[in-house]
Order: sequence, then C-alpha cells, then structure tokens
Amino acid sequence: MRMRKKKHLDERLAACGAVCLGWIPDGIHEGGVYIPDIAAVFGNDRPLRLEIGCGKGRFANTIAARDTDANFIAVEQSPNVAVMAMEQTVAASLQNLRYLMGNAEYLAKVLPEHCTERIYLNFSCPYPKSRYAKHRLTSPIFLDIYKRLLTDDGVIIQKTDNEGFFDYSLEQYRENGFTVSNITRDLHNSGITGNIITEYEQRFLEQGLPIFYCEAKFGKN
Repeated sequence: MRMRKKKHLDERLAACGAVCLGWIPDGIHEGGVYIPDIAAVFGNDRPLRLEIGCGKGRFANTIAARDTDANFIAVEQSPNVAVMAMEQTVAASLQNLRYLMGNAEYLAKVLPEHCTERIYLNFSCPYPKSRYAKHRLTSPIFLDIYKRLLTDDGVIIQKTDNEGFFDYSLEQYRENGFTVSNITRDLHNSGITGNIITEYEQRFLEQGLPIFYCEAKFGKN
C-alpha cells in the first residue's frame, strides 16, 4: 500500500532545500540530479560515506555529528520519511550531511565512480519472498552498483535483524567477489565498538532480538 502524502510535504521539503540534493532519476519523477563532483557539494575533499535507506535519519544525523572529518549522503526512497531526517539535519545545522530521494537501483546514474569509502545498509527491507530477491539491497544487482561506487579500500557495513536475509547477504557477498569480516550474530554482545543504534534497532533490542552484523570489501583477501 502506498503511503499517503504527508500534509504540507512540499513546503517541508522546500524548507530543507539546503540539505536535499534532489531526486535520483528513475523515469518516474520529473527531472533528476547528476553529481559529477562530490567535493563541490560539500566545499571540501573529505571522504564520502553513503547510507542507503536512512529512514527517519537517526543514524545519519548521529554519525554526521560524530564524524565531522567525513561527508555523508543519505538515500531514502520515501519523501514522507526523508523529510523527517532532513528536518533534523537542518535543525542541527549539520554541514556534512546531504540527502538523495529515490530508488537506490539508479544511484550509479547520480554519483561518480569510486566516490565513497563506506556504504551503510541499516535494517534494509529483507524482501523474504524469493520472487522479490532482486530488490534486496545485497542482491547481485546492487552489489554491482556498490562495486562501481566504492573506493579501492571501501567497505559495506550491514546490520539487520533478519537472519535469513543475513545469510543470503553473506552468500551473495562471497559469490560476487567480496571478502566478509567482523561477522557476528549478536552485535551487542560481540565487542564491536562504535555502533550507532537506529530507530529499528532500538525496537528490536527492546524485544530482546539479536542484531546481525558484517563488513564486506570487494576483492580483499
């Protein structure tokens, strides 16, 4: 079911224009944005990190405020949701966080090759039915996109509550030339540090559910 458009959404999006880079061109929305020069967006050449599926923006805003030596682009398909993340960024006056709205399947049309050192996949939709597997953000379709976008030493950092999706992701990483490390099926009892708890993650923790985590690098042994 399509989410109903939030009241005053267009006005709210317009008020966030300073942090919104625009729509990922997909043939559905008019226009679209192409960003050949990341440094020009931020006014500096700090390394770029990318979150795909930022939701309401807790992770993106928290990590951008914490890691001021990096720039961040957060991607969210739903403008109803993205606007809440962007409003936080505007309120906090964060200068190192920007947003793209639209389908991540078309990101390679927007961003230059080898532009990002990290891709965060936080609680992506698992699409449990096999006929929708191509929509999973760790399917071969998306892994090919990440190979194009990641720097030579770039890494995908994934968290999920869904063990089936996690196992699928591990298999796809390995079958598509990635080396996987820091694999844990219980992140919060793993000793891994620096974790930022997302909205979904907080909910799962309150239910006593484990969080699955891994890091994947393309072609690294």
